[in-house]
Amino acid sequence: MSALTIDRAKRRVSIDARNPAFFQEPLATYAEIHAHCPAFFWEERQQWYFAGYDQVNALLRDRRFGRQILHVATREELGLPTPKPHLKDFDALEEYSLLELEPPAHTRLRTLVNRAFVSRQIEQLRPDIEQLSHALIDGFENDGEVELLKSYAETIPVTIIARMLGIPAEAAPRLLDWSHRMVRMYVFNPSYETELDANQASADFAVYLGGMIAEKRRNPGDDLLTHMITSEKDGEQLSDAELASTTALLLNAGHEATVHQIGNAVRTILQSGEKASDLFSSEAATGSTIEECLRFAAPLHIFQRYALSDIELDDGITLRKGDKIGLLLGAANVDPTKFSDPNVFRPNRDEGANVSFGAGLHFCIGAPLARLELNLSLPILFQRLPNMRLKSEPAVKDAFHFHGLERLDLVW
Repeated sequence: MSALTIDRAKRRVSIDARNPAFFQEPLATYAEIHAHCPAFFWEERQQWYFAGYDQVNALLRDRRFGRQILHVATREELGLPTPKPHLKDFDALEEYSLLELEPPAHTRLRTLVNRAFVSRQIEQLRPDIEQLSHALIDGFENDGEVELLKSYAETIPVTIIARMLGIPAEAAPRLLDWSHRMVRMYVFNPSYETELDANQASADFAVYLGGMIAEKRRNPGDDLLTHMITSEKDGEQLSDAELASTTALLLNAGHEATVHQIGNAVRTILQSGEKASDLFSSEAATGSTIEECLRFAAPLHIFQRYALSDIELDDGITLRKGDKIGLLLGAANVDPTKFSDPNVFRPNRDEGANVSFGAGLHFCIGAPLARLELNLSLPILFQRLPNMRLKSEPAVKDAFHFHGLERLDLVW
């Protein structure tokens, strides 16, 4: 059964996001959307979505849209439901998330965090990432097979971000568990059980972070959490609630998408027929390969924003204040008006930047870290295991927002 129907004249589209034909291979659906109506009203979601590269890139930067709306309107004015009591702890941990804030709160928070994520700071992590990558491969190289996500892809980013923050490495399994349970909230229509579980994970996460923040106040260290606690902007410091929200975001975002991207990239390369020795033959070749993996197999496919006022877009789409729009990052990356043969993996492609990290005010603060992790961990993996191949066709997760694999079984 088809996952897609299109009414081109009305620019109305029906997509069943739970249909495996869609979420397993969304590029085919995106090709149809690009051909007929790259800006469309998604019937099941009851809001406008945008798939074209230029429009997504522009809307990401358009200050008429924001990640929050209640700073410019009330729930009553917009007809929004009241917060769900059973999501109290989840909402509290999200309240001061950089991802959800707009200026001036966003500017203040991002300024205090940004210094740790500039490229020259991130570059100092190179030896740690290289050493960790080799150590993990040492642990499974002689087995002849591995499930790569748990044994490699998950461990690298969570270990590195925990180390940056000054959180003990032995906490990594708990951090991963809390993170996985929280991010299930971002798929379409999470179930009541999912909401309860995400709330419990948030409550446990908040208690843990509160203890870590108290410990860093007593015993400051040379780490990002201490830096956030002690930094000031205009005489103000971050509150404990702001510290907890920011730390949770950095831990969740600092590994969730990178895990998917490592898995997606390995699968893409192994299925491409390209020789890994060519793809990673130099720093320039590696960088080009990674950027093409980010474009072709992006880990995050949707970024949503609110209209902060009544807006009429150039193409005749009228939005009311409080309306949500969806920006399809994964679709923008395969726009045929931007990229030639967009559904072909071409590692030496030089046709402009992908939008996998977003753009504008909310451009991913961790992009330099994610890129370094990918540029180191992937070449090391393919160099150490040159005969690596897929044991079976990997299953894609039933979670459209995050395009990633359930597991990645490899043999050599």
